[in-house]
Amino acid sequence: MKKKEVRTDNPNVLGLRGETTEQPITDTLEQNYMPYAMSVIVSRAIPEIDGFKPSHRKLLYTMYRMGLLTGARTKSANIVGQTMRLNPHGDAAIYETMVRLSAGNQALLTPFVDSKGNFGKVYSRDMSYAASRYTEAKLSKICTAVFGDIDRDAVDFTDNYDGSMKEPTLLPTAFPNVLVSANTGIAVGMASQICGFNFGEVCEAAAAILRDGDADLLSLMPAPDFPTGGEIVYDRAAMEQVYRTGRGSITVRSKWRYLPKENIIEITEIPYTATCEAILDKVAELVKAGRLKEINDMRDETDLQGLRLAIDLKRGTDPDRLMQKLFKSTPLQDAFPCNFNILVAGNPRVMGVREILDEWIAWRTECVRRRIYHELSGKKDKLHLLRGLEQILLDIDRAIEIIRNTELESDVVPNLMRGFGIDETQAEFVAEIRLRNINREYILKRTRETADLERDIARLESILNSRRKLRNVIVDELEKLRKEFPSPRRTAIVYADELPEFTGPEPVSADPFTVFISREGYFKKISPQSLRMSSDQKLKEGDSLACSFETRNDRELLVFTDRCQAYFLRLQDVEPCKASVLGSYLPTLLSMDEGERVVSVVDAGDYSGTLLYAYASGKLARVPLEGFRTKTRRKKLTGAASDRSELVSVMLQPEEVLCFTDDNRALLVNTSLIPIYQSRSTQGLTCLSLRGKHRLTSAVPITPEASSVKPDPAARPSSEDSKPAASSGETGTEASKPTAGKPDPESSAAPLQNLSRYRARTLPKAPVAIRPEDRGEVQYTLL
Repeated sequence: MKKKEVRTDNPNVLGLRGETTEQPITDTLEQNYMPYAMSVIVSRAIPEIDGFKPSHRKLLYTMYRMGLLTGARTKSANIVGQTMRLNPHGDAAIYETMVRLSAGNQALLTPFVDSKGNFGKVYSRDMSYAASRYTEAKLSKICTAVFGDIDRDAVDFTDNYDGSMKEPTLLPTAFPNVLVSANTGIAVGMASQICGFNFGEVCEAAAAILRDGDADLLSLMPAPDFPTGGEIVYDRAAMEQVYRTGRGSITVRSKWRYLPKENIIEITEIPYTATCEAILDKVAELVKAGRLKEINDMRDETDLQGLRLAIDLKRGTDPDRLMQKLFKSTPLQDAFPCNFNILVAGNPRVMGVREILDEWIAWRTECVRRRIYHELSGKKDKLHLLRGLEQILLDIDRAIEIIRNTELESDVVPNLMRGFGIDETQAEFVAEIRLRNINREYILKRTRETADLERDIARLESILNSRRKLRNVIVDELEKLRKEFPSPRRTAIVYADELPEFTGPEPVSADPFTVFISREGYFKKISPQSLRMSSDQKLKEGDSLACSFETRNDRELLVFTDRCQAYFLRLQDVEPCKASVLGSYLPTLLSMDEGERVVSVVDAGDYSGTLLYAYASGKLARVPLEGFRTKTRRKKLTGAASDRSELVSVMLQPEEVLCFTDDNRALLVNTSLIPIYQSRSTQGLTCLSLRGKHRLTSAVPITPEASSVKPDPAARPSSEDSKPAASSGETGTEASKPTAGKPDPESSAAPLQNLSRYRARTLPKAPVAIRPEDRGEVQYTLL
């Protein structure tokens, strides 16, 4: 498509001559985007076969040129400034690169920078490193294996970005640093994620492959090794996939120990991909959400001795079970994603471990060949000079005479060449010998080196001509490095099938508790010991106690509301409290809808028996409690009751229930007369024949003891507690009072005397007007 240029003139802007160029998007991508993408891939984000990115290589080579391999440390700011001659980036980016390569940061198994000062920690997100003007650095000892061949033509050199100096294209590392040093890079359309392996194991594996190409890598280097330690949960199939394809996932978990005296769990090593702050934040989130009730506190106690996270446990907590829960839900166990993407000859390739070692061996073999060839050329040149010196040995006086009798300086070398039959290089070497060295002793001493040089040349030529000998040189170097730099393994290996597995439900203590619920919906769970110390219940002003009952910590409560919904409240999920506190507010604790009100609270027990529903319409219903059982940990059940009439009360099925209406009437109903309905949303059976707009306001369970024993007048409930609302327009306090499935024994007395007068023989039946004497009211007269 031909480019179209359109010139636009804006009369409002003086001198504006804008141009619009139209071109296909494919051309734009090819001309503008592809060069950028290739630059990021090849020159920035992806490591090469020597294990370094360009930024690493430029920094380390600058430090080598500054003499920091053997010299003293210098200020980091000085190193950063010198590196800018090779790396055209800001000082912050260069210094951050040096921080990651330093021993103080602990990001690498074999750090290349010997640091002094605060370089931060790889396992901490918030522990910042000090500014470059405060820290000092030099090259570590391992760099002798990195720069040993740098001056012996082992690698190519290229111009820096402004052509003012040369820099190596690769560093001639004498060990497979590409597998030893962890590396992460994000390029355009691809990424690289390489985990580190143990230095000694990698050297041993490379040597084994050089001896036998079919060596078993998993037996020599069974798993990666991370600088932060931890434990690898070993899965052989997953590990074989990583070694074969270069892709996969490796599970790493923290290393911990339990201190019984302090009742704390101490975490000393965490996964390489995690940070202390991320772990603390996640644990705090789970504790706040109520999913980790075994933890009192967790804090970071990291100091100069190293990483330490302390978890305070509650009494009776099983540390093994808790740690398994933490491993599943927090970064204390994490997966390292492997993506072994490496640049080989400028091309990105995803390779397995064996393929990477084969590529490194091929590259290292070429480096050693070039080094040996460079050494061989030097020895041959030296031998050639000594051969010319031997000719001088035959007649030193003649050589002196030739030089003395030569009139022009430029004729000295040609005259020596003609006089002794040597070439120009040899003659130049002889002519440069100082006058004091023109003696037989000096010349004999130099020519004795000839035999040694001849032996060395023969040895080097035999190495160059033999692939096996060339590989043996690499093997010897690897063995020497493995002994010189011992590296104990930091990350332990644990096998997945040997780890403890807690598959059953988490055990819950069956400790006894007493539950108190106020009329406004405040909930308390109090232990018997706490009740013995203080039984005076603290309540909000205007609030009063609605019900209380004894239960166990392993029980589940059903909370019914006026929205025909039931909420599941596991007693173990509620923290015990004292009588002197208000308790937990049920609508907030259960995340109820706005304006939703609690009607009844029932102890579900083992979900046997039936529930009795009482509706304002005068209908009663019995439903099986088994229908509320659930295998999931759901917290809310909709459609728990009928929505056609207001739900007044829910209770575990009593033998009889005394129902009160808003027109001062009552009816005692035997629950055996009510059929069992399988649907929770059933309206049930009409038991009370109500007149007009009158409604049922409350229902009280009656036990056989209460119906046969007359209550003591002194213990009779006050009319305020037992009397239903007097008018049809008021619901009364009983309508909003939560009732429990198990009534308090102290309140088991019947609210009315002579219950037989109110008992229904058949259903439905009109409620009977309540007589004053049945309430226990005393009539006073003036006489």
